[in-house]
Amino acid sequence: MTKKLVAYFSASGVTAHVAKELAAVEGADLFEIKPETPYTKEDLDWTNKQSRSTLEMNDPNCRPALACTADVSAYDTVFVGFPIWWGREPSVVDTFLDSADFSGKKIVPFCTSGGGGAEGAAKRIAELTGAEAAEGKRLGGDVSEEDLKIWTAGLNI
Repeated sequence: MTKKLVAYFSASGVTAHVAKELAAVEGADLFEIKPETPYTKEDLDWTNKQSRSTLEMNDPNCRPALACTADVSAYDTVFVGFPIWWGREPSVVDTFLDSADFSGKKIVPFCTSGGGGAEGAAKRIAELTGAEAAEGKRLGGDVSEEDLKIWTAGLNI
């Protein structure tokens, strides 16, 4: 049996809800990826070209500071959850991925989104971490326990 962690970033609470459900289904530990400076409503205004989130996402090398880091050494599998921003994971998630040694781990990305999916997340995450990354999965905020079980059973972890 593998030891699992569900690490997530959530701006509105949707990803947090899914992450908590997933952790319960998988018997996994839970870690919230929090920026050192929390995002405000104004920071998250994607229509404002000068908002914090827009500026961060327009710079692929941006790494917002974290409030705390996670020790992933005890885990075999790390689920990484996030909302889709500008077609990919938020920069604060990249900071998390850069902050730990994922050698020998399997990373399973999942996202929440009103439209966009997790296509390309596995490749990008594998490039950032050097770890094996499973194909990403888009999960709705109303995902059922049964749907989570079916998805994770197919991951062979």
